[in-house]
Amino acid sequence: MEEALKYLKPEVVAQLANMELRARLVVEGFITGLHKSPYHGFSVEFTEHRPYMPGDEIKHIDWKAYGKTDRYYIKQFEEETNLKSYVILDASKSMEYASNGNVRKIEYASYVAAALAYLMIEQRDAVGLTIYDEQVRTSLPPRATKLYLKQILKELENVKPGNKTGTAQSLHEIADRIKRRGLVVILSDLFDDPKQVTTALKHFRHKGNEVIVMQVLDPMERSFAFGSDALFKDMETRDELVTQPWHIQKAYQSSFHEFLEHYKRECRENAIDYVLLETSTPFDKSLFEYLNKRRRIQ
Repeated sequence: MEEALKYLKPEVVAQLANMELRARLVVEGFITGLHKSPYHGFSVEFTEHRPYMPGDEIKHIDWKAYGKTDRYYIKQFEEETNLKSYVILDASKSMEYASNGNVRKIEYASYVAAALAYLMIEQRDAVGLTIYDEQVRTSLPPRATKLYLKQILKELENVKPGNKTGTAQSLHEIADRIKRRGLVVILSDLFDDPKQVTTALKHFRHKGNEVIVMQVLDPMERSFAFGSDALFKDMETRDELVTQPWHIQKAYQSSFHEFLEHYKRECRENAIDYVLLETSTPFDKSLFEYLNKRRRIQ
C-alpha cells in the first residue's frame, strides 16, 4: 500500500519514464489512498459504477458494491458516456518556473491533467484537451475511448512552455468553441489580469458549463523567501531586476495574497470551484477535488 501511495508525490512521479505510466500510477495511488481515507466510499464510483437512479433496472445493481458501502450502484457498460469534460492547460512561459527541489509548474500541471484524463476515461466519460499560451496551440475534442487517451497523453508528454501569457483571451476563445456543455477543468498559474481572467471564467458559466479552476503555483511564488541579494528575470519579457527580497517580502506577500483572494472570491460568487495547488502538493488533492465535483453534478 505504501508503495502505491508514493506515486502521489510530484518528485517521485517526475522520475517515471513516460506520461502513460505517470497517469496510471498516480490514479492507482489515489485509489489506494481512498481506501484508507474517510472518503473510501468514493472508490467504487469512478471505475465501472454510478449511483442507482429511479427507473434503472434492478438486475443491473451491483450487490457486492452494496455490501461494501450500503449504497446502491449500477454497473456501467462501455458505450455509456456520462459527461463531456474539457481539460485546459496553460503552457505559457511563466509555467516554466521551478524553485530548488520542486518540479516546474508545467510539469506538475501536465501530470495532474494526465491523471484526470485517465480517471475520466475510466469513468466512461468523454475527455478533451486544450493547450494554450498567447493563443490556443492544441485542441482535442472530448472522446471516451482508451485509444484516444493515448493521444491526449502524448500531447501532454511533449508539451513545452511557449510564449507570453494570454489566459483571458485564450479562455474566451475556448469557451466559444465548446458546443456541448460539460465540466471544464483549467490548470494555470493565472498570471494575467485578474479581472479579465474572471470575465473569461464567467464565459464558461454563462454557457452552462461546470468549472473547476486549479491554480498551480511554486511555493516560492507565495513565500518569496529568497534570502539576501537576488537577480530576478521575467520569464516572458526577459527583463532583469537586482534587489534584496527581504526588504519587499511583506509587501509582496500582501499583494500576492490579494491576488489569490480575488480569484477565490470571484470563483465562489460565480459558482466556480477553486483549488490552490503548489508544485509540492500531493496529487490526491486535485483528484479528490475533481471527484467531489463530479459526484455533485451527476
